[in-house]
Amino acid sequence: MTFSLVARCAETGMFGLAISSSSPAVAARCAYARAGVGAVASQNVTDPTLGPLALDLMQGGMAADEAIAGVSDLGKFIEYRQVLAVDKNGATAIHSGPNSLGIWTQAQGPNVASGGNMLANDSVPQAVVDGFLNSAGHLGDRLIAAMRAGLAAGGEAGPLHSAGLLMVDKVAWPVAELRCDWTEDCPIENIATAWDVYKPQLDAYVQRAIDPREAPSYGVPGDE
Repeated sequence: MTFSLVARCAETGMFGLAISSSSPAVAARCAYARAGVGAVASQNVTDPTLGPLALDLMQGGMAADEAIAGVSDLGKFIEYRQVLAVDKNGATAIHSGPNSLGIWTQAQGPNVASGGNMLANDSVPQAVVDGFLNSAGHLGDRLIAAMRAGLAAGGEAGPLHSAGLLMVDKVAWPVAELRCDWTEDCPIENIATAWDVYKPQLDAYVQRAIDPREAPSYGVPGDE
């Protein structure tokens, strides 16, 4: 019921993830990233413990493939799960259990991995990877481009209702965490609209957290 990608920006070291599903609030259960460590999507009959587990293993020094092997060994009912990871070096790994739902498949490229289940066809993850690799600019722009490419390739077999975009970079909190938890419209386009609004303000929000004395104005009445 989901397709997603995890990715690393080779220029900045920023990590990101984008995901969409027919289920509600998909990003709340499936999206995980840690600055300087990696990004993980845990999906398909979701076990939310697997994302933090994979990140902990990578933070402890494992590469993405080692971390996914560790998740496969330690996770419960792993035959039902899909878990995607990208590490600090841009290496990727994917576990797709044989009990993943419907049409399920996966694809990988430099600094990017995509997987999905209950897909309209088995070409969607490769379209997501190609959409990322063929795009340029900010990591957020590339994540949106990749998800749009997956949607254009067929997307999920059923209607999409939720989506999310998560990015981390240098600080301990997400620099962007945008979600559409339910809509009858296209949640990917809702996230794209939110990103267009948030992108020009991203650096300012980080600066306000680090040192508000050096931050730009807040843009509210009475602010000078």
